[in-house]
Amino acid sequence: MSVFLTKSTMPVISWVADLMGVLINGIYNIGVTNIGLCIILFTIIVNVLMTPLQIRQQKFSKLNAVMNPELQKIQKKYQGKKDQASMTKMQEETSMVYQKYGVSPTGSCLQLFIQMPILLSLYQVIYRIPGYIDGIKNIFTDVVSHITGLSGYTKILEDFLSAEKINTVSLAVENGKASSNSIIDMLYKLSPSQWEKLADVDKFSGFSDVITQTASNLSPMQNFLGLNISDTPLTLITYNFSVGNYLVIAGAILIPFLAWLTQMLNVKLMPTAANGNKRKDDEPNQMESTMKNMNTIMPLFSAVMCFTFPVGIGIYWIAGSLVRSVQQLIINKYMNKMDLDELVKKNMEKANKKREKEGLPPQKITHQAKMNVKNIEEPKKSDPENKQEEVKKSTEYYQNNSNAKPGSIASKANMVAQFNEKNKKKNKK
Repeated sequence: MSVFLTKSTMPVISWVADLMGVLINGIYNIGVTNIGLCIILFTIIVNVLMTPLQIRQQKFSKLNAVMNPELQKIQKKYQGKKDQASMTKMQEETSMVYQKYGVSPTGSCLQLFIQMPILLSLYQVIYRIPGYIDGIKNIFTDVVSHITGLSGYTKILEDFLSAEKINTVSLAVENGKASSNSIIDMLYKLSPSQWEKLADVDKFSGFSDVITQTASNLSPMQNFLGLNISDTPLTLITYNFSVGNYLVIAGAILIPFLAWLTQMLNVKLMPTAANGNKRKDDEPNQMESTMKNMNTIMPLFSAVMCFTFPVGIGIYWIAGSLVRSVQQLIINKYMNKMDLDELVKKNMEKANKKREKEGLPPQKITHQAKMNVKNIEEPKKSDPENKQEEVKKSTEYYQNNSNAKPGSIASKANMVAQFNEKNKKKNKK
């Protein structure tokens, strides 16, 4: 199988990318011809459309925080028991907890399963712009026609890529010839200085003016705040340092920095399931620890990768993180106002409708489930404070009702007698 299209060819991803391609092509056709702006608008629209999925996922996370203590009790109950009967019983009890709250154990997996192809397709569209925006692809038609009209053009292009040390681009070759679309992929990723060198290739001298004109037409589309989005920040820093263009260098450094900063902001705004519900006696959660490490490492990894990826990818990461941060602020306010009792009730109604279709009896929301939700929504005063207040009141009561010297045996005897008397009065009531 040969890859001849500028589009993604990965199964499933390519189908979703084709749908997204319609969107980004539409944005370009309404007059947003700057590719940087096009990427930003495209990223905003796609992320906004994914908001319902994010809300559903975080509803499950909030309920999971309520269920987690019960699930941990079951795990501790059967810890070390590997026999078939115990394992079966553990699965049954775990399943009952999920049923009690009207959710599925795979509640968050479905949202992730839907979101993952969308996010991967989004990246593919950004990385392969000419494959999805007809107006960009058509800019290369004339120059590609001249290149493919030369004998041995594939070897000339391969030698050029090797001489310029361009490792991020490869030509799709079949029967010794590179496809027109793979040449477009290559040309789109060239920097302005590389376009100049391409025009200087001896065998392309007959149409060097066509190469120069194509580069000229493409340049304003790829220019975003003074940066060429097909260049990598590392290339921009290296080249502009030699010519003393420090403003471009600052912009190139800013892209990886903003990619890190916006993703860290996004991570900080994300609610964690354990917040506010973890007890002192809870064992460390390995998954939570892993997620915490990932949340620290991934933004740093993105910043490092941004130095070697085209600026366009950095713009996509920054725009996506900013949109998700704004979304998260709104979602957090919405989730804070949400009545968990009502959420459990709605989940049970949906689950019971499904059970009714299957001919099964309806489940009920147990008293324990309601109490757990109430405890999450209305946390009580901490135990140490309550105990301290009770001790203070009791001491004052017994001291006020005793004529004996404080600390004496008689005083202590009076306190015991008054305690018994107090309890008798309570029992009579």
